[in-house]
Amino acid sequence: MSGFFALFDRTVRALTALSGFVAGILILLVSFMIAYEVFMRGVFNAPTEWSIEISVYLVMACGFFGLAPALAGGNHICVDLVTSKLSPSTNKKLRIGTSVIGMLFCLILTIAGIDMVLASYEMDSLSTSTLRIPLYIPQMAIPIGSALIVLEFLRQLFADIFSSSATKEGKKC
Repeated sequence: MSGFFALFDRTVRALTALSGFVAGILILLVSFMIAYEVFMRGVFNAPTEWSIEISVYLVMACGFFGLAPALAGGNHICVDLVTSKLSPSTNKKLRIGTSVIGMLFCLILTIAGIDMVLASYEMDSLSTSTLRIPLYIPQMAIPIGSALIVLEFLRQLFADIFSSSATKEGKKC
């Protein structure tokens, strides 16, 4: 069974790294779009119609694509006031419990996101701007990012359950 978990671990780590890379590229694109908008508005007094809307969609996507890498790196908010006083084995049990709860919450978010995307697609919902972007396109970031964090929670859960040590690398709490 360890071969399956090793493959699962490598696959999820690769998807998480790719997700973080995509989030970084999206932030870079948003930076260029905002700089372009400021330049066009300030120098030529000719604001663009598309930059703000596209920037909002990309920032939203960046947030969802950045969830799994943040979890993998132990960069989510945590309060260690209590956990720093607990034994390593108790902390391991607590991490397992919080991973299960987080995974279930994100699984619900994934399912709700898929329902929202499908509803927007079926109703042919468009943005109200002049761009008239089909809303299912930017909304797809929600189920994709949520599914990636579910996989990361599952990877960490397997790592905690099947590891012999009670310590966890990259996890602050």
